Amino acid sequence: MDIDTRLLRYFVAVAEEGHLTRAAQRLYVSQPALTKQIKQLENQLGVALFTRSRTGMTLTEPGRVFAEHAPELLAGWDRMLRATKSDASRAGKVLRVGFIASAANEFTPAIVAAFRRAHPDWRVDMRQVGWTDPSAGLADGDVDAALVRLPFPGDDRFRARELFTEPRWLALPADHPLAASPEIEFREIWDEPFVASPPENGWWRDFWIGADARPASTAVIGAIARNTDEWLTAIANGFGLSFTPASSARYYPRPGIVYRPVRGIGPSRVAVAWPASAETPPLVSDFIHCCVEVCGAGQDR
Repeated sequence: MDIDTRLLRYFVAVAEEGHLTRAAQRLYVSQPALTKQIKQLENQLGVALFTRSRTGMTLTEPGRVFAEHAPELLAGWDRMLRATKSDASRAGKVLRVGFIASAANEFTPAIVAAFRRAHPDWRVDMRQVGWTDPSAGLADGDVDAALVRLPFPGDDRFRARELFTEPRWLALPADHPLAASPEIEFREIWDEPFVASPPENGWWRDFWIGADARPASTAVIGAIARNTDEWLTAIANGFGLSFTPASSARYYPRPGIVYRPVRGIGPSRVAVAWPASAETPPLVSDFIHCCVEVCGAGQDR
């Protein structure tokens, strides 16, 4: 019998969370889609893996047996997949680095240049990832390292080195009543609609609508965006406001949108992250060193 590893990952998430909604958020999928996949797995196996109730999902006896072996099988598959992809990149002398949006901001070219000076025969392949994968490719083993925004779902599966912090500013339509304010108090916008990433992003999405610093009941979603273009369009059209790194004011100037500092909310943390393997490959270690050195020198200026 052949079973898609994706179904195994879905099963493990539900088994560990004991709840469909929390598992769906962890996996960045909708709850109906997750329910369908679990049912598909049960049909393939010919056994019921869960007992469903209002309080959650409880493993059946066959489900408990399956849960004992599935994580080990997935871990072995992940190790094999990462090793295969990493070997291919090493053979081609390519370091794969994932990032979301502006990555490490103006530091990114200097980081790449520093790595190239240390390894002139290697190429750095910068891979931009959409908002639906806050791990920037790490979760799927598609990159050797990633420039990420902490926290992100599943970050406990990886190692990370914080590089710098950046204030969370507000992006809002130019005709908004608060657009002329030099600085905005967070409580002033609690009842405003926000442009957010998909709900499957869980608490990573919550962080970027400020739900970590206010009652959850005050968060109103005006539009969903899956990438920067959708995000800018939604704000310019007046569908909502959005928190964003302060550097967005430099990277994404656009008619109809203004960026303002916000009082009463903490910053975003930028980090370099990499797989939590037993031993970090020397080339990845060198890239991490370049990130730390470049960002440290830039912050000191």
